[in-house]
Amino acid sequence: MEASLPMNETVLIHFSGPNQPGLTAVLTAILAGYDACVLDIGQAVVHETLVLGLLIEIPLGDNLLRLQSALVAKSREFQLQVSFKPVTKAELKHWIYSQGKDRFIITILGRAISANHLAQVSAIIAEHGLNVDRIERLSGRLSLAVHTSNSNACVELRASGNATSEASMRAAFLATAHDLRIDIAFQRESIFRRNRRLFVFDMDSTLIQGEVIDELAKIAGVANQVVEITESAMRGEIEFQESFRRRVALLRGLPEQRVYELLGTIPLVEGAEQLIGTLKMLGYKTAILSGGFTFFAQHLQQRLGIDYVFANDLDIVDGEVSGQVRTEIVDGARKAELLRQIARKENISLEQVVAVGDGANDLPMLGIAGMGIAFRAKPIVRQTADHAVSFLGLDSLLYLIGVRERDLNVTVDRS
Repeated sequence: MEASLPMNETVLIHFSGPNQPGLTAVLTAILAGYDACVLDIGQAVVHETLVLGLLIEIPLGDNLLRLQSALVAKSREFQLQVSFKPVTKAELKHWIYSQGKDRFIITILGRAISANHLAQVSAIIAEHGLNVDRIERLSGRLSLAVHTSNSNACVELRASGNATSEASMRAAFLATAHDLRIDIAFQRESIFRRNRRLFVFDMDSTLIQGEVIDELAKIAGVANQVVEITESAMRGEIEFQESFRRRVALLRGLPEQRVYELLGTIPLVEGAEQLIGTLKMLGYKTAILSGGFTFFAQHLQQRLGIDYVFANDLDIVDGEVSGQVRTEIVDGARKAELLRQIARKENISLEQVVAVGDGANDLPMLGIAGMGIAFRAKPIVRQTADHAVSFLGLDSLLYLIGVRERDLNVTVDRS
């Protein structure tokens, strides 16, 4: 005769009230005294207020009544509210099934985040059949009274379910972000999100606030012609190699001395030093893959500690720019191939790569990277890339890989 299995009861217990050290230890110690098995647990503290939920399994009998009495007495002692909800077998089965659903991360980025931002984003999530499981602030504590034009605010929502259409949801987030002048990143939860190992950057208008070739053109007196070709190429209207040759040809005769006077005159994009410094501290590799010029990229390499640099050589003969292109041009296809080469050398998968750029010639590398980010990018790039950040600085990209400001234990200086 087979021995009968012990009968258990499943109960959801919810606590809320003032937070103080040792609460979780005290409450779980009481559970342990009644042979309770914890099936699930979640805890959050919002403005010094604790919210703690436990899904427990406990043997049938008077154990549950005695456990409830003990928890109610202890809750009164600590000024907590406590509630108990029996969970049916059908509800438990549904919860177990839900663990296998798709999981997504939606990150809201802005100078400040309002109730309207949260309302519109959460409405899109609900419209596409997902449930919000958790909400967390990743940025430092900010007050509307003190936030500045270069403050960062970030809230991360974790959602689960069977999305009706990921493409439709992504499009809705993009449109809402544009209307509200915030950034919304939407990604599937995966093992790679917190295991990225390499960041690759375009240089011009991504790491620095401008285009080196445009600044050289101003010095050479051909700014209007070069800017017109540059903008057309970035919009994808002219093939990059052809546009590059045309622009370089216009620089013919520019003295070498004037070229190098440009070093240090184009400022970094907001947040660049904070981002690169943090990535280096966390052990990431970094690279510049640029359709611009090597002399300026190498200057940034020395300043920021970039690991790899690939760009175009500016040909100089007898102390003047020759106007000729004598080496292989780093165009979109070349950027993607260089990204693959670096990943192979570092022995990492493409899923572990984050690529950041703003122009049409960045799309190939954005497309093959595990995370491709259009940063302050042209419309065609924002619409094509998986992620777009347009309103914050480069340091906000740390939030997209799950880094919280408080994790860094550093003073963030955005002055």
